[in-house]
Amino acid sequence: MNDFPLIVDIKRHSLEDGPGIRSVVFFKGCLLRCIHCQNPECQDTEVEIAFSARECIGCGECADVCPEKAIDLERPGRIQREKCVRCGACVEVCPGRGLRSIGKYYPMDALIEILLRDLPFYRHSGGGVTLSGGECTLYPHYLRSLLQGLKRKGVHVALETSGYFDYHAFEENILPYVDLIYYDLKIADPEAHRKYTGRTNQRIIGNLKRLIRRQGVEIHPRVPLIPGVTATGENLKAIIRILCEIGAGDVTLLPYNPMGMEMAVGLGRPKPPLPERFMGPAKEKEIYAMFKGLVEESAHLP
Repeated sequence: MNDFPLIVDIKRHSLEDGPGIRSVVFFKGCLLRCIHCQNPECQDTEVEIAFSARECIGCGECADVCPEKAIDLERPGRIQREKCVRCGACVEVCPGRGLRSIGKYYPMDALIEILLRDLPFYRHSGGGVTLSGGECTLYPHYLRSLLQGLKRKGVHVALETSGYFDYHAFEENILPYVDLIYYDLKIADPEAHRKYTGRTNQRIIGNLKRLIRRQGVEIHPRVPLIPGVTATGENLKAIIRILCEIGAGDVTLLPYNPMGMEMAVGLGRPKPPLPERFMGPAKEKEIYAMFKGLVEESAHLP
């Protein structure tokens, strides 16, 4: 993987991605293809063109300038992806946000300068910077330089990961500069994991074991609750067993979020065969109660 990663977004003043007030950097690129991905625009490592039917005014200027004749105004998704070379000419003439270019490279100094603009907020709130994606660990050398720059200013750093990374590169370049790791554990069965993410989970579980044994950094496992996929008694029971065996501490259950569906369609991908609505409070409560019961049950097992 190259050391010139694209960034999809920098979300400032976040209260949802770690302690305190934070800036969240969403890196572009991921080796997994999770069926429930909330940020499908962060999967591909290259620049992509996204189309929004809701924001398109139908002016047709995009079709006029496209050098590959890849714009079809009668097509629901506008872009003939097999012809598109992602040059961005259509984006440049779009008068609104019907077409958007996804992914931008930030030189290291420029990115650090943006993140340090909120240094007073980090210090007064106990916040900091969270690296997310996609899978930010795809870029260990870029992250090393970025993290060193943040640490020189005393910034607290959190990292969100699927766990599918090269452990040696992670340990050498990233781990020494990270304070908190949010570690997703989705599916216990290896083949079911392959079915719903595109890869088996051996590397993910193995990396989690090594990190917890190493200590020195706070590891916080998380389980996304995907209806019919991860939010089943069988899967949650198996995940609890794994976490107990490796000595993990607290775990967070993440309620189902369908927000990635619209973006997936806007990128010309099929809509995932999942519910289009958020999980309701009653269902969340039911699953939390089931999970708590499974934890208590596992505590009495030999």
